[in-house]
Amino acid sequence: MKIYLFPLLLTIYSTLSFGQNSSARKVDINRINDYLSRLPFSIKVSMSVESVSGDKYFTLRPDVTVPAASVIKVPILMELMEQVKAKKINLNAIHILQASDKAGDSSIIADKPAGTQLTIRELAQEMIHSSDNTATNILIKEVGMEDVNQNLMRLGSTKTKLNRIMLDTLAVKQGRQNWVNALEINDLLRKIYNKKVATPALCDEMIVILKNCRDKTTIPRNLPEDLAIAHKTGELSYVRGDAAIVYTKQPFIISIFVEGFKDLSQAEQIIGDLAEICWENLK
Repeated sequence: MKIYLFPLLLTIYSTLSFGQNSSARKVDINRINDYLSRLPFSIKVSMSVESVSGDKYFTLRPDVTVPAASVIKVPILMELMEQVKAKKINLNAIHILQASDKAGDSSIIADKPAGTQLTIRELAQEMIHSSDNTATNILIKEVGMEDVNQNLMRLGSTKTKLNRIMLDTLAVKQGRQNWVNALEINDLLRKIYNKKVATPALCDEMIVILKNCRDKTTIPRNLPEDLAIAHKTGELSYVRGDAAIVYTKQPFIISIFVEGFKDLSQAEQIIGDLAEICWENLK
């Protein structure tokens, strides 16, 4: 039953999700469906591939929310830049690292001695570059968790939400998880690309920061090394995700989240393979 029904249901669902305004640019839906149908039954994939103007090439489980992991750092970065625009925060302001700031993991910022001086810009850059959790938690405190969520609501994101700081295992046990939705994270990236948030200069700075994400094991995995990709990955033991602007001749936006995998390398391979299938028709 699994062998014959699952591909059929998947084809119907993904076809219904396929955008009608994508003109000549299309991903190979049959190839995506074939790939997905051969995955272990436990694997759950949520994804969306869209143009920078909002045309949907392919979506799967578009209404689902998944644990955000570090992909939630994109809306944190966006709220930071909104507060820079409002002159509430200066990117050149100095934060003096405190022992109490450290998130509990070993990272570029956490491994620095207390008393180290860091600019807000350096913290933002490291939050994305190395997904530094100490930098992230400092910035959440600076901008305010509720402000991040209010900005998300203002931008039309009703499923994506920041509910806890990084590495707060007690919050997770209590059911306070950070959430993201594939369509919504794509929309946020599209707003950055089209300079619809903060200021054009600050959007340019966010793009530079996102292009410097050092994790290349997911969406960039099978793509040309010289291809510019502005993205943010996320990783927990139960979810692996990536959301990106891919700078082909006509850039496109893609997010992929995988759950139900046996190990992270399996999830990374799936994300990389799906991104490659999409890129081959959109390059």
